[in-house]
Amino acid sequence: MTNSYAPSRQDGQQPQPRQALTDPVRYPSGAAAPVLAKRAFVLILMTLLVPGSAQTVAGSRRLGRSALRVTFTVWALAVAAVLLLLLSRSTLISLLTSPLASLLLVLGLAALALGWAALFINTLRLIRPVLLAPRVRPAVVVALVLAMVLSSGSLGYAAYLLNVGRDAIGSIFSNGPAIEPSEGRYNFLMMGGDAGADRTGRRPDSLSVISVDAKSGKTAIISVPRNLQNAQFSEGSPMRKLYPDGYDCGDECLINAINTEVTNKHQDLYPGVEDPGAQATLEAVSGTLGIKVQAYVLVDMEGFSRLIDAMGGIRIKAGGWVPLSGDMIDEANGIHGMPTGWIPAGDQKLDGYHALWYGRSREFVDDYARIQRQQCVQQAMLKQLDPATLLSKFEDIAKAGTKVVDSNISAGQLGSFVDLAMKAKGQDMSRLTIGPPDFDASFSTVPDFDQIHERVDQLLAAASSAGAADDTVRGPGTAAGPLSAAGAAPLTKPATTPPPSDFTPVTTTPDGEPITEEMLNQFKRDGDEQSIRDLVATNGQCAPL
Repeated sequence: MTNSYAPSRQDGQQPQPRQALTDPVRYPSGAAAPVLAKRAFVLILMTLLVPGSAQTVAGSRRLGRSALRVTFTVWALAVAAVLLLLLSRSTLISLLTSPLASLLLVLGLAALALGWAALFINTLRLIRPVLLAPRVRPAVVVALVLAMVLSSGSLGYAAYLLNVGRDAIGSIFSNGPAIEPSEGRYNFLMMGGDAGADRTGRRPDSLSVISVDAKSGKTAIISVPRNLQNAQFSEGSPMRKLYPDGYDCGDECLINAINTEVTNKHQDLYPGVEDPGAQATLEAVSGTLGIKVQAYVLVDMEGFSRLIDAMGGIRIKAGGWVPLSGDMIDEANGIHGMPTGWIPAGDQKLDGYHALWYGRSREFVDDYARIQRQQCVQQAMLKQLDPATLLSKFEDIAKAGTKVVDSNISAGQLGSFVDLAMKAKGQDMSRLTIGPPDFDASFSTVPDFDQIHERVDQLLAAASSAGAADDTVRGPGTAAGPLSAAGAAPLTKPATTPPPSDFTPVTTTPDGEPITEEMLNQFKRDGDEQSIRDLVATNGQCAPL
């Protein structure tokens, strides 16, 4: 009697009926050429969509089952991550930014990439290209390589990017304790300045507090002029013992000099603090504004342009022409040589170099116009750093960030802060400047700190309350009036006050003649700087696009 079963296989599988030997999926030797071609493409697609399924139906079932278990586990983890993103986004981000969790994820993604590549190589063996028609073989090989790049290559690249981000987080952020909100808000000091080879410590050219409601993400920006005198140190500050009545050692004791003085002379007052100068400046801003500033972010302005370039530039609406100033020729009177260029009024897309100049130039205008432009650049960056930009330019942004930014923010809190930033995106920002247009121009020389505290309290209370977006001061051109020595201007803006983006860039002279770079340069050559000041007086007006 004829045995209806084939001999036992040596790979541990059960004996197969002789009829199964004609199955073209598992035993392709006798199959027709069209069937073999179809089989090849189907096996590649199976490996791409459900790794391990091709091995289960056409190769080693043991290998296929092991791969399928890994596949289903990864799918379950992906579903869990999506649910966590929907239910607790900050928790997911905290996991991704955690040093240990991110390391395990990098290793896991790398292992999955290698495993998936191995399955594709095994699938090629199962296809048995020698059985295919010669004209079909190249197409099958190309399809397999493309599928491998799409799958295994994508996982490998994701592991690489995650490792880049992991290194950037470790370089920029600290391992210190988490900070708690103060009166329901997180207050971050943003300092921008140059740390050249001829300087000990960074002398901040710009100081801004970004205050974020811990629940809603509603944000307010408070700009402190770098030339503020008699800055008050907060309670408990070591510098308060040296300057109990404020930083009042003369005309040179401006708030932006604190960083350098502490770095050069008083580091011993801050044992164990990584950047004593930055910490002392934070304490001075806290005492001056009457709020608790919990953390700082230092931005090196020379490296700042790299970050803008990594983002692909920023888009702004400029209210007036801004010079790229030449070398200083009369420091006593603040006179520069011939500008090396100009940023025109109107809608502009600025690369890093021009964005840096747009935020730092102060020739022909006062410091407060520059502060307004710096606020605008900050808002433009926040507005334009959307998920698509971050993902597409992640590597460049992360690498630029390590050269630009330093902070005492704990890496463990990045999840909650990124979540807050996403909540804040799209909401209007309230703005206040300790100077024009919100205070009198001379206010920074003889500041009234009670008035500053009152104004800051009103701003933050309005920013935290529901519906405050429509009736708080919105920055340049929107304040109800300057704050004189007699008292504070009201925070409610008149109905006739336009929003900050509703201004007309000044592109012509009063006679209607178009303003050009050559016109401005000719005034400069003639020594007629007053005419330039008149034409660029509105360059503090700015809005992100």
